[in-house]
Amino acid sequence: MNVEPLNSDLYNEALSLGIIEIILNFSGGNDESYLDISMSPYDCDNKTHRDFSDKVEAWAWKKYEYSGAGAGDGDNYDDQIIYHLVEKKVYRSLHRSLHRSFVPN
Repeated sequence: MNVEPLNSDLYNEALSLGIIEIILNFSGGNDESYLDISMSPYDCDNKTHRDFSDKVEAWAWKKYEYSGAGAGDGDNYDDQIIYHLVEKKVYRSLHRSLHRSFVPN
């Protein structure tokens, strides 16, 4: 899975909401895929946060097109992408290392 820079509109909106980290948790198998979005801080009672999470999910499905079939690079079916917004860095936690710095596009 190639790690993509975060959309600049999402990046700016996240910062305006006080969100400093967005985590995309991909999972699946047998051509089924699932995506769970985590954010920090996140207030599930805050409709604005819930709406923003929906925007991130829509963006991630479109950008990553994750099928659940695995990356074909020896990785298992799960993957996690962690965006540290203040640091402007993105990590792919499967490899537990910094993937790259990013500039929102």
